[in-house]
Amino acid sequence: MKNNHTKYKVLMLSAMVFLTFGCKKTLDINVSPNNPLLESTTPEVLFPSAVASTTGRVGGELTILGGIWSQYYTQANASNQYKTIDAYALTRNDLNGSYNELFSGALADYQLAIKLAVAKSDWRYNLMATVMKAYTYQVLVDLYDKVPYTEAFKGLDNLQPKFDDGYTIYVGLLAEINAALAKDYLSVPLNSDQIKTDFLFGGDMDLWTKFANTLKLKMYLRMVNAKPAEAQAGITKLYTDGANFLTTNAGIATFADAPDNSNPFYEYNVRRLNTTTNLRASKTFTSWLVENNDPRVNYYFGTANPVPMNQGDYTATAVEQPTYAGATVFAQTAKDPVWFISAAESYWMQAEALERYFGGAGAATMYQNGVRAAFSQVGLGADVIPSDYLNYPTGATFEQKLKTIIVQKWASFAGSHSLEAFFEQQRTGYPNKSSVYSTDPNYIPGEWVFSKNGVTAGLLPKRLVFPASSRDRNSNTPTEVPITTKVWWGK
Repeated sequence: MKNNHTKYKVLMLSAMVFLTFGCKKTLDINVSPNNPLLESTTPEVLFPSAVASTTGRVGGELTILGGIWSQYYTQANASNQYKTIDAYALTRNDLNGSYNELFSGALADYQLAIKLAVAKSDWRYNLMATVMKAYTYQVLVDLYDKVPYTEAFKGLDNLQPKFDDGYTIYVGLLAEINAALAKDYLSVPLNSDQIKTDFLFGGDMDLWTKFANTLKLKMYLRMVNAKPAEAQAGITKLYTDGANFLTTNAGIATFADAPDNSNPFYEYNVRRLNTTTNLRASKTFTSWLVENNDPRVNYYFGTANPVPMNQGDYTATAVEQPTYAGATVFAQTAKDPVWFISAAESYWMQAEALERYFGGAGAATMYQNGVRAAFSQVGLGADVIPSDYLNYPTGATFEQKLKTIIVQKWASFAGSHSLEAFFEQQRTGYPNKSSVYSTDPNYIPGEWVFSKNGVTAGLLPKRLVFPASSRDRNSNTPTEVPITTKVWWGK
């Protein structure tokens, strides 16, 4: 059964990679997110298709965006593929594919799967699709701040849905998750065929419950700056109700080393571009790893002594920066997983929640669990963890503790989870932004720098602008704001 399950995953993910990364032209097709699929299908068909769409975009194109903006890697100076990302110069004509696919592919499929599952009182697929819908919507809200929600997916009844503000969408999604959790989804297990459609947990509904609770925790933590009272009330209720959170990784870890079957980041950046050298090690990340004798440097870069580039310094000549020709590439393999929420992330969110609202009781243990899980995630044991990493600053201020937690998060997110590091820095301010560039003798390893070729007057990006596909089709698309304007929950 396990082998058949794996083959089914690979088949579906192969279709996902082909559809979402087949060619540049495919990425730029303007597909309306408002035309629902024909309703002659089932949740069993719709759900894995939707998960494939979410995986393909979050784990592919948006991983490249998140990884560059989180300064794990930077554009090579001998190629041009990602210069607009590294320069913070994205316009409405960039990244249309991810916006369109997440709406017209993933979210449309989740929404129809929910509708059909409710009609059949199938509360299992209702929960699974609702949680993944909320996860996918959150990614879009966190990138764009406002997107269609209350009027979305009505087809011909509303081809120009209004855009809801991010707070309204968060509240709506949390209510949807709560409603799905209130149903009886545990009494009837998925059958053997249905289990094959669950790429995340193989039909384990207890894990889906934990994923739902952990996603709620993440959403409440995102609200701490903008809606502190609601964030506290939501998190307090999770703990009062005895919610269980993830202790395992939630995501897709079944890829094959073959065209169209690979990890989407690898497929997009390596296989489809027929090169491995577009993304080079950023000094921002490597300097922190080396400074802390972090053995994960070998996992991320294939060497204990990576040769980095300074972030965004892709116009440097061989005379100006002779080491750049041999700059280390970010290590990727076709079988790398795509995580939606990692076990380490779950533990660190719990540590933050305990510090914020429960006097810090148990926070040190959760923090240390997170460190161990982060090393386990890359195949390393507790025996190689730098001792300083496990020394939680119990007597420090809250901000010092938060910085410790978030910097460790950042160090664990490189790869297909890198978008989360970008979001967390916007929420907390950690890692700190450096007052000097990374060539300066006073540069502090790990602090984020303004890209050498950045076009936003020293300001880091905080969002994406609405794509042309939305602006051309929907007159309700909000007025464009600068890429440096924070989203609703930003610090």
